[in-house]
Amino acid sequence: MMYRGLRLAARAAPKLALYNSNSALRQLPLQFQHVRTYADKIVKVPQMAESISEGTLKQWNKSVGDFVEQDEEIATIETDKIDVAVNAPEAGVIKEFLANEEDTVVVGQDLVRIELGGAPSGDKPAAEPNESAPEKKAEPEKGPEPKQEESKPTAPAPAPPKQETPEPKSKPAPAAAPEKPATLGNREEKRVKMNRMRLRIAERLKQSQNTAASLTTFNEVDMSTLMEFRNKYKEEILKKTGVKLGFMSAFSRAAVLAMRDIPAVNASIEGPNGGDTIVYRDYVDISVAVATEKGLVTPVVRNAEAMDLVGIERSIAELGKKARDGKLTIEDMAGGTFTISNGGVFGSLMGTPIINLPQSAVLGLHATKERPVVVNGKIEIRPMMYLALTYDHRLLDGREAVQFLVKVKEYIEDPRKMLL
Repeated sequence: MMYRGLRLAARAAPKLALYNSNSALRQLPLQFQHVRTYADKIVKVPQMAESISEGTLKQWNKSVGDFVEQDEEIATIETDKIDVAVNAPEAGVIKEFLANEEDTVVVGQDLVRIELGGAPSGDKPAAEPNESAPEKKAEPEKGPEPKQEESKPTAPAPAPPKQETPEPKSKPAPAAAPEKPATLGNREEKRVKMNRMRLRIAERLKQSQNTAASLTTFNEVDMSTLMEFRNKYKEEILKKTGVKLGFMSAFSRAAVLAMRDIPAVNASIEGPNGGDTIVYRDYVDISVAVATEKGLVTPVVRNAEAMDLVGIERSIAELGKKARDGKLTIEDMAGGTFTISNGGVFGSLMGTPIINLPQSAVLGLHATKERPVVVNGKIEIRPMMYLALTYDHRLLDGREAVQFLVKVKEYIEDPRKMLL
């Protein structure tokens, strides 16, 4: 019997241990049980580019308590070149912001804590009617207002006449003084901190002025033939390719062909102490200046020497759209061997563009205006455009710069030469 009792106790031991472990789990605090259901995820500042290690947290696109889907944008980080979106790695509820707007954040820094899983945003409407309920309860409290209105006429009734009588006696002297500055209007000043992109643009432009020996040469081009060419084929090209034919592709192609005779325009100076080496290239990456709300950006059309007019125009249109939508990447703007800036779209008649270092030249286009010109001994009205080439005199002499601009003019005035 004793042996049988021991055997029964052995069988009951595992069950007793299991009961004890389960009861111990039930005694754990709720916060530990919660961890077993949901896990917290710390979202860090993402990698932006090799040359960018920090940025400014411009804005939070969500609030604490909001539910976010996977890959949904949480925040925007502004750098000196592009805006970087911070996306949720997984779906969950935002529990805590670990940085504030306008803070400088570095790559890898903790940014936000998300509780994975959780309730979607669809559950929020249920809370909204509850929030409106107390507003209804608060409405009856407005009842005592008439009592205040009844008491007002009794107490302050004798006071107003006493206060009004001394005021007109003391006011005549100072009354004339405020009238004089009022005629000047409001004079207000507002100070706004420059964003990172604007600061970077200012730094780069000033660096260009301090480094390059900049000089600008001008010429004018008759746009009659190119405009006729465009009007004749633009509808056909649009139907076949979906590309709107403009003038930028023609000037880009003309510049590429002119560089074959003047390769220094596509070269750059590199090396210590201002540079001691000239780098010549057999490819042409054209930086196209695009104005955005935050500043000027220069996305790059790569290998323009291997493209036709339609290919160049398509690339320019795609980059321009990305720039206006704020979708440009670092890769879109890296490099560039020559820049074209079209101030004519804003009505500029003439200007002197600034070189985009380390490039050696920039071509400036301007507005097309009808002007009287002499053609074969006769005065005719022609659509004319001023061209400006700003070049680095350390690398390019005036003769080469003028010859390059003249060749661009010849290709534009007779586009058939581009086919030869």
